[in-house]
Amino acid sequence: MSRSARPLLPPGEGGERSSPDVGGALAQLFAAAKVAQANAYAPYSRFRVGAALRSESGAIFSGCNVENAAYPQGSCAEAGAIAAMAAASERRIAEILVIGDGEALCTPCGGCRQRIREFAGAATPIHIAGPEGVRATFTLAELLPESFGPEHLPV
Repeated sequence: MSRSARPLLPPGEGGERSSPDVGGALAQLFAAAKVAQANAYAPYSRFRVGAALRSESGAIFSGCNVENAAYPQGSCAEAGAIAAMAAASERRIAEILVIGDGEALCTPCGGCRQRIREFAGAATPIHIAGPEGVRATFTLAELLPESFGPEHLPV
């Protein structure tokens, strides 16, 4: 696990990577991402990814990875969730959760980190989960330091 990752652990536990006491708002994100992951279209890699984000209004939007035989034409779960948010006229991400199988952390790819950056601030939490629950939380600034964003462009 990355040095900057902050594992979320059940109350009274510490040290090892384990499932958190996922409650309330985070549980809603986890459930939405898990449903999206189950609906992923991944016939080539067989690696299903789900994402769910909460907008500043409190609405939850989810997405899944969608592969294509022409590999570069596939889309990531985070991109799907962001597109759903934008289609609903929402423009700010309050937090996002990404879920993938396997032992390694399934963090957003570089392109998705930049997509998240377009709609989120440096302190926005990005929760990384596996089937058992949330494994780590990063801020956007930790995953994409010194990033380029909309404020760098003249309007």
